[in-house]
Amino acid sequence: MKYCSHCGAEVEVRVPEGDNRPRHVCIICSTVHYQNPKIVVGCIPVWEQQILLCRRAIEPRYGLWTVPAGFMENGETSQQGAARETWEEACARVEVEGLYTLFNLPHINQVYLLFRSRLLDLDVAAGEESLEVKLFDEQEIPWEKLAFPVIKESLKLYYADRETGTYPLRSGTITRAAGTAGSYRIILDPS
Repeated sequence: MKYCSHCGAEVEVRVPEGDNRPRHVCIICSTVHYQNPKIVVGCIPVWEQQILLCRRAIEPRYGLWTVPAGFMENGETSQQGAARETWEEACARVEVEGLYTLFNLPHINQVYLLFRSRLLDLDVAAGEESLEVKLFDEQEIPWEKLAFPVIKESLKLYYADRETGTYPLRSGTITRAAGTAGSYRIILDPS
């Protein structure tokens, strides 16, 4: 950031009074420009024993599979955002159920909130950000073609919990593992 979005003056990086972190601060109007993590919301849409996945039509991870999810917008709840993203990416109407997974991704400044949800009908289609959408049984999930580690981990947890019929809130942190490209470290919080 070079310029203040309030007055257009230059900004400098410094620790504002009463703070403990370097921030972009306007040298004229003193506006502090906070940069905080992005919240990603989405659904694990279920129809009977199948889960609806979307094949991405955008980067990052073009052509790989994911659950419908995206950045939460101002003025909406996390549940509303999850339902909106499911509609935008899969043209699917859902009943949003409980929050299922909450994962911190500090290496990319994101927090993922994924909700269990029930498809209201099978009138689904690829939205603008999807190449295709498809219902998958567990044994058909394209595990090696899932777009993001957070989605793979959430689906693994979902299928394990489905065996018991209980779906506790699962949370944890996913970080890039040192050394190997594309390798991640997943630490689940105690249940």
